[in-house]
Amino acid sequence: MAKIRHIAIATQDPDKAVEFYKSAFGFRELRKLDNERARGYFLTDGSINIALLKFKTDQLGKGLDYVGLHHFGVYTEDADGCVEKVLAMGGEPYVDEMELTPVDDGKYRRPDKFRGHEGIIFDVADKPWPGTEEYDRA
Repeated sequence: MAKIRHIAIATQDPDKAVEFYKSAFGFRELRKLDNERARGYFLTDGSINIALLKFKTDQLGKGLDYVGLHHFGVYTEDADGCVEKVLAMGGEPYVDEMELTPVDDGKYRRPDKFRGHEGIIFDVADKPWPGTEEYDRA
C-alpha cells in the first residue's frame, strides 16, 4: 500500500505559516527554501514531509493568490506498479517546474507527478522524503 508522506501547501506568508504549524502542533523545521520556483519551509511531524510554500509561478492555473493544498505525495516500494494503476484509472502525467527535489544528502529525487481524479496533483515516489519514517530508516 502506498503511504502519504508529503503534503505541499500554498501559502501567502510562509514565515507566519511555519511559526503557526511549529507552535500549534510541534512540527520540526527541516529546512528553508528560496529558489526561482518558490519560497518557504519544509517541516515534519516524524511521518510526513510538509512543505509550506509561496509559489513564484502559477503551477495549478489558480493564480498566485491561491492558498491551500498544492499537491500530495505517496511513497511506495512499487512505484512502477502504482503508476500503472494510476494510468489505468485515467490519471495523466503532469510536468511542472518542480521536477527535481533536493534531499539532504545532496542528491536529487524526481518523483513522478500526475493529475488524477478531479485534477488533483500528486507525486508517486519510490524514494522517501526527508523527515519521514522511511527516510530515517534508510
